[in-house]
Amino acid sequence: MPRLAVLALSLTLGLLPQAASAASCDWAAWDSYKQTMMSSDGRIIDRSSKQLITTSEGQSYGLFFALLANDRKSFERILEWTHNNLADGSLDAHLPAWEWGRSESGKWQVLDSNNATDADLWIAYTLLEAGRLWKSPEYLELGQNMLWRTAAQSLRPLPGLGLMLLPGDTGFDSPEGWRLNPSYLPPQLLARFAKVAPIWAELAASQQRMLVEGSPKGFAPNWLLWQVGAGWAPDPKSGSTGSYDAIRVYLWVGMLAKDAAGRQALQAQFAPMAALTQTLGYPPESVDALTGQYTGTGPVGFSAALLPLLASTGSPAYVVQQTRIQHEPPAADAYYNQSLLLFGQGWNEQRYRFDKDGQLLPARVNTCKN
Repeated sequence: MPRLAVLALSLTLGLLPQAASAASCDWAAWDSYKQTMMSSDGRIIDRSSKQLITTSEGQSYGLFFALLANDRKSFERILEWTHNNLADGSLDAHLPAWEWGRSESGKWQVLDSNNATDADLWIAYTLLEAGRLWKSPEYLELGQNMLWRTAAQSLRPLPGLGLMLLPGDTGFDSPEGWRLNPSYLPPQLLARFAKVAPIWAELAASQQRMLVEGSPKGFAPNWLLWQVGAGWAPDPKSGSTGSYDAIRVYLWVGMLAKDAAGRQALQAQFAPMAALTQTLGYPPESVDALTGQYTGTGPVGFSAALLPLLASTGSPAYVVQQTRIQHEPPAADAYYNQSLLLFGQGWNEQRYRFDKDGQLLPARVNTCKN
């Protein structure tokens, strides 16, 4: 019987979908990612942009994937490029700039010097875990320094909400309120940081509120506004739309460990996204977080991002989205779709897990050689 038919039969019989097991130490998706999007000196390039930009987000994801692949050479190159080009030569002294690329004059340079705290947290997290897994005190120290610099520059006590990390150093607080991005604070990372200091557990509690209260119909928005005395409101720039940023919320929630704090409530909260994907046969490209109205067909990277949530909740849509990924793989140079693919499909292939405290559990970091 064909594999798809076996899986479908299992679902019909009420069995939960099981993540495919990684067959070997090789990770072809990471090899392709490097070959297509990583320069020889460690720059992750978004080739969809005219300026061939590199973002701190891309560098942070590259570091995480290199750690998963036990690829220390690539890890060191990505870190060094980030250090030299986004952090003015010192990640100890500066958070990385958000965007680098070719300016209108043709010069390669920083295009936006503001930091992006999601990238800052992913880099800090990956350095901490690289330090632990590879037994590197240097990485541990740098990760902690970055974590505290991020807190010093972007952590704010918001009246009525509590501690919250703004999406960047400047431009996110105004007389209207504070602009926040729900996808910028993966619960796993905050759980890991809470082992460093309790302040991060306070932030995790605020994040849990944002995810639940800011998604009243089970669909995450890209951005939210927190207002004193009024609570959550649609973002003045993007409204209540959830699409390319918000898809990561479902990814992070789906990858929570079974015994992680808040997992059951969060996965129940976002069950409507799994149900809508099952009904449509694909994830919508955009959903209004307040009305539930949807438009468009999400790219295949959205399907990959939803695999952990669909698998964790036993959704029949799991098989359908797996099949879509196999039949409609993203273009090799599609930076964001490929990044979502490595996160979602990598988890689905059991290449990694997070434990309840946010520690990374890579399948082969101690068993496979470079």
